[in-house]
Amino acid sequence: MSVDFATQRAIMVESQVRVADVTDYAIQDAMRVVEREKLLAPEKAYLAYADTEVEYAPGRWLLKGRDVGKLLQALRPHPGERALAIAAPYAAAVMEAMGVIVTRLDDGDLTAPVGDYDLAICEGAVAKVPPGWSAALAIGGRLAAVECDGRIGRAELYVRSEHGVGRRDLFDCAPPIMAGFEPAAAFTF
Repeated sequence: MSVDFATQRAIMVESQVRVADVTDYAIQDAMRVVEREKLLAPEKAYLAYADTEVEYAPGRWLLKGRDVGKLLQALRPHPGERALAIAAPYAAAVMEAMGVIVTRLDDGDLTAPVGDYDLAICEGAVAKVPPGWSAALAIGGRLAAVECDGRIGRAELYVRSEHGVGRRDLFDCAPPIMAGFEPAAAFTF
């Protein structure tokens, strides 16, 4: 039995993304054409449009379509902007479909990218956003990531200005924490 991925993709946008207040038509349109299943191993492709995170490599997950859509909408990507996708293959593909120039950072030291990016996004939760991520932003650059120090995470938007970096809470979510970005162990009674 074959899977109709095009129909599943359309259903994901209609039932998970649009209803989560992702109203940007460019994001919706890009999500309707990006073949998320091709980012997964063949034995996991059937999970590509499920309302869950899917592990695509050890310790790395594709976020739910809803969460990627909400992060992208907060970033407000525009054609021609330069973006850094940190362990974010689906977000990278969606932005590329929108005309954004994307640099993918999937291997090596993910904490200290070099660049002058308009946008940056990470699809895995981290205990705390590394300072190197916001340092890689141009003035006016925006970074979207999920910080999680326990069971509940919070999507955050960081914006770099000439005076420093500001942060704004976006929404709650609970994705798995990316390998190597877990909270530091602390002593408790």
